[in-house]
Amino acid sequence: MGDVRPTSGAPAHGLVPLFPPGLQAIYGECRRLYPEQANPLQVTAIVKYWLGGPDPLDYISMYRNMGCSAQDIQEHWHYVSFGLSDLYGDNRVHEFTGPDGASGFGFELTFRLKREAGETAPPTWPAELMQGLARYVFQSENTFCSGDHISWHNPLDNSESRIQHMLLTEDPQIQPIHTPFGSVSFLQIVGVCTEELQAAQQWNGQGILELMRGVKVAGGPWLITDMRRGETIFDIDPHLQERVDQGIETEGSNLSGVSAKCVWDDLSRPPEDEEDSRSICIGSQPRRLSDKDTEQIRETLRKGLEFNSKTALPPINSQKQNHERPQSRKDSLESESSAAIVPHELVRTRQLESVHLKFNQESGTLLPLCLRGRLLHGRHFTYKSIHGDTAITFVSTGVEGAFATEEHPYAAHGPWLQILLTEEFVEQMLGDLQELNTREETKLPKEYSWPEKKLKISVLPDSVFDNPLQ
Repeated sequence: MGDVRPTSGAPAHGLVPLFPPGLQAIYGECRRLYPEQANPLQVTAIVKYWLGGPDPLDYISMYRNMGCSAQDIQEHWHYVSFGLSDLYGDNRVHEFTGPDGASGFGFELTFRLKREAGETAPPTWPAELMQGLARYVFQSENTFCSGDHISWHNPLDNSESRIQHMLLTEDPQIQPIHTPFGSVSFLQIVGVCTEELQAAQQWNGQGILELMRGVKVAGGPWLITDMRRGETIFDIDPHLQERVDQGIETEGSNLSGVSAKCVWDDLSRPPEDEEDSRSICIGSQPRRLSDKDTEQIRETLRKGLEFNSKTALPPINSQKQNHERPQSRKDSLESESSAAIVPHELVRTRQLESVHLKFNQESGTLLPLCLRGRLLHGRHFTYKSIHGDTAITFVSTGVEGAFATEEHPYAAHGPWLQILLTEEFVEQMLGDLQELNTREETKLPKEYSWPEKKLKISVLPDSVFDNPLQ
């Protein structure tokens, strides 16, 4: 973990050059907010990351914020990280790139935790949480943006709390700063329940954050996390679910992919034609995806979620592209990937006459969202199998860079299947798949078939996917 001790404050003016300028700049912004707390308690990495220690954040400062009862802002502890940005400017952690770009990763993390009655010192578990997020950023080199969601699958303080995931937003008080090593913004962690995370995944993070700002016990205007909160915003105000459904309908969904239990079969060929007939060859290794395809799907999924995963930090959904891309119904598979698809690379693209898609219940219930929230808004949606390399990407006619076309709507690149659906067919499918919309469990198996389109979809029990030899 780290050492907890009061900071010694900035040294005398004559010694300022010895005080790292990146560190100084963040301290300066904190002192502006907390002039009476010049020496806050700090969690310090005992062995610094640049000396081989496990914790990337050199320091986490902890301040007491009195809130503002007139604005419905409760008293809380305010945590600020030091280390995702470049504190030193000497290449010991981050490459020094000058004052004009981002400093290090360009941001630091903050967190606001409701102060419990009788608490005289800030709990230190948020520092470990922040170190965990920082390790993810350093190891993956994926940066965070406001509106991102983080599937954590564990109470943030390791208690029995319902607060088990996170959203990120701009800190409401700490302003972005410019340092000699570049700019730094401050992203605040907001603890959320599973239902709120799922709503953010299916609509978008910013929309859910805005709803939470309006509910005092769920965070209020400054989005303060209360680990004892036992109710979701939808329990507190059932009308908020309608706001989410409406948002998906009008703005579309930011969820571009899920890890799933899914299989696809090519019905155009007799099954004994082992060479090219099935997406999964039972009893033998499935064919490998090319590096470009793997990168393509991984990038799409990095901005989606992992449904069936208990890893410490599943992929993170970033809406960065959505802010930078002009509003248009045109989407591109390349726009969410560093690697464009090159269909003639090594793996031959095969056009298929007829396909059968198989999903488990959890994946199946996302089909209406995929069709209504993604395809009807000119976007794409990928199911990536948690078993092997199989993937199924649905694309709309507006998506550029796809290898499925209106003329050949079913196309495969090794074990990656793309399905192009026209708007008219999507509307028809939404009508036929209506029962998947309900939040109750439905009886399995379910079969849906569109013979004129040569498409069949089955929703099957998990056991079929967990034991493929059955």
